[in-house]
Amino acid sequence: KYQKGEGYSLIDFNRSGVPLVEIVTEPDFESGEEVVEYLKKLQLIVRHLGVSNADMEKGDMRLEPNISLKVQGTGDSGQLPKYKVEVKNINSFRFVAKAIEFEIKRQTEILERGETPIQETRGWNESKGATISQRSKEEAHDYRYFPEPDIPPIRWNKEDIEKIKSKMPKMADEKIFDLEKEYGITKQQAVILINSSILTEYFKKAAELGKQKGITPTQIANTIINRKINIEEESPEEVVDKISNKGSGVISDAGELERLAKQVVEENPDIVETYKQSLISPTGEIKKGKAGVINVLIGAVMKKTSGKADPVKAKEILEKLLS
Repeated sequence: KYQKGEGYSLIDFNRSGVPLVEIVTEPDFESGEEVVEYLKKLQLIVRHLGVSNADMEKGDMRLEPNISLKVQGTGDSGQLPKYKVEVKNINSFRFVAKAIEFEIKRQTEILERGETPIQETRGWNESKGATISQRSKEEAHDYRYFPEPDIPPIRWNKEDIEKIKSKMPKMADEKIFDLEKEYGITKQQAVILINSSILTEYFKKAAELGKQKGITPTQIANTIINRKINIEEESPEEVVDKISNKGSGVISDAGELERLAKQVVEENPDIVETYKQSLISPTGEIKKGKAGVINVLIGAVMKKTSGKADPVKAKEILEKLLS
């Protein structure tokens, strides 16, 4: 037993035996935005393959970008810079983008002085909005590369790879398309609902239960997304019952909804202008307005009716008014 004052060192074995997957990419990215887009896609793949929850708040996924720059027109265009800076243990997409952009700026200033950035490990300090030096790595051997004696090299032939591919489940992009087609929901809704396989199955179950009570999948999707349903605390049956009970007082009369929609349009000229500008593409073609903007106006209609307006019909009327 540990006694206070005695010279013991305590070791936390809590994560012992937990397998780690380290995915290393080629240096194919040129901005924080590109990196975040890749990481979000990777998180979806990992979740839908059942490899991990990839929940960064729980430590299931960590992001560690390596950043190095080279002055254009110097050296072999296909050769990487002779240094790299690794930013360790970042736990959010927003922070990884900030860290990369900070490093691009910091390293650019060093290179413009005719100097070379130090090869080192840095950490992201959110309160300072900056990366902080942790330790230098002057040479490659400082990274402690060594072969794992218990894992022999694995080589795959074409037949092995094709066999593995044939057993793989559908990826997120395919599932998004399937949700749109089968349930008649929008792509934006499908993208949110596909965020985890648990959420996807939750929606499907609720949609099937909703059919029995005349509730559309779109209503189910809107409720789950807009009301931020906690799927761990509220069952699909409860969500359907909530919509069904609310349905007795739903305002779906087109004339009444149009009257309310016109009020909302008159009261929110700035939002309306933003929406109208988003209808015209740079080439002059008419396109759909920004979903986020129209949702603000739908929310205003819902507020006027204490949440009783039919959101689907309200959206149709608003889009017609604004187009």
